[in-house]
Amino acid sequence: MTSSDAISDAQDAAKRNLWLHFTRMSAYADSDVPVIMRGSGAYVYDQHGKRYLDGLSGLFVSQVGHGRTELAEAGARQAAELAYFPLWSYAHPKAIELAARLAELAPGNLNRVFFTTSGSEAVESAWKLAKQYFKLTGEPGRYKVLSRTIAYHGTSMGALAITGLADIKHAFEPLPPGGIRVPNTNFYRAPDFVAGDEVEFGGWAADEIERAILREGPESVAAVFLEPVQNSGGCFPPPPGYFQRVREICDRYGVLLVSDEVICAFGRLGYYFGSQRYEYQPDIITFAKGVTSGYSPLGGMLVSDALMEPFNAGTATFLHGVTFAGHPVSTAVALANLDIFEKEDLLGNVRANEAAFRSTLEKLNDLPIVGDVRGAGYFYGIEMVKDKVTRETFTHEESERLLRGFLSQALFDAGLVCRADDRGDPVIQLAPPLICGQEHFDEIEQILRAVLSEAWTRI
Repeated sequence: MTSSDAISDAQDAAKRNLWLHFTRMSAYADSDVPVIMRGSGAYVYDQHGKRYLDGLSGLFVSQVGHGRTELAEAGARQAAELAYFPLWSYAHPKAIELAARLAELAPGNLNRVFFTTSGSEAVESAWKLAKQYFKLTGEPGRYKVLSRTIAYHGTSMGALAITGLADIKHAFEPLPPGGIRVPNTNFYRAPDFVAGDEVEFGGWAADEIERAILREGPESVAAVFLEPVQNSGGCFPPPPGYFQRVREICDRYGVLLVSDEVICAFGRLGYYFGSQRYEYQPDIITFAKGVTSGYSPLGGMLVSDALMEPFNAGTATFLHGVTFAGHPVSTAVALANLDIFEKEDLLGNVRANEAAFRSTLEKLNDLPIVGDVRGAGYFYGIEMVKDKVTRETFTHEESERLLRGFLSQALFDAGLVCRADDRGDPVIQLAPPLICGQEHFDEIEQILRAVLSEAWTRI
């Protein structure tokens, strides 16, 4: 069989048997499914051998880059020694070691680690823990959770109830009750009365959390779920003082603060945890993705000593578990991944280069289609507009034509893996591996410039 025959057979099988996630399967009726065959450093290669800069780290995952044999070898060694055993009433060495290491890295007294296999599971676990914690401590009416408009917190039914994206929820309603929305921190789209001052805007957005708690009744609210930098909508950093104000509000009303760091943890913002960058203390941190750089699935939550306390005595049991959580291979890979972080000072690399990444992307501000460049660390969004002066956005039909009809495919064809997204206003999202430097930033900017310039002619 020739290589072209093998590629054709793989295409037929993909179209016949494989169901891609968050994908319009009809889009591939008359075109090939992209098949990524291998990766090396900041690049991946498709079935034809074409190279692409992985400007999204897979899916905000591949922190240390592709093709790291030391991570593959760590997983292989562990699989040969102990491939699987559950954390249901038992432990194994790598789960113990990783839990201790994460507790040491985490801010404050987040000393207990509950492992999962994904970010959605981590968020689901955090909500379940909050509910049971309050039942055990005499406040059984607390079950509601606040999260921000158009924020994404996962796809399982509980996590989806916390998610603030209406369009991805309708097909699965009714969802578990209790998900309440508050404003996000997109300063580019701030209401007019606070649009002139970012600190004032942040104070207003934080105070809206307090107003929501009071509207719902503090005795019914269990937790607030917030990302350090909100992903969905295109990278909304927190205004100065925002999280400090939110922490005060949560303390005033006895509400838990959950920092959803499935994307922001493990170097994406130049720190192990985004809450460290923005100097606030969560009660729970949810994590996944970058903890293993994607070399094996793993997620979890870091929990404060206070939340663990009711489970340390008597018969109280957290009635929740996941078969593959804290998998021996995944935890071994995570430990090796953290070794690379330390050996190569990846946090330092992000902090040293983030200004250059920002300034390189900001060169695109001379394009008429670019309205805003925002983000932090190695995590940026570029919002596209029809009019830079008025900040007029695109209609739904125009977004459909721009993003799905042109940009997504054009960027990929030009050799850049990124995300053109319209969850909120149309944006391009970028999150390259933490090993990247100026040559990669320049390549990203050059591809974006060419494709966005062409996109403007098609509006």
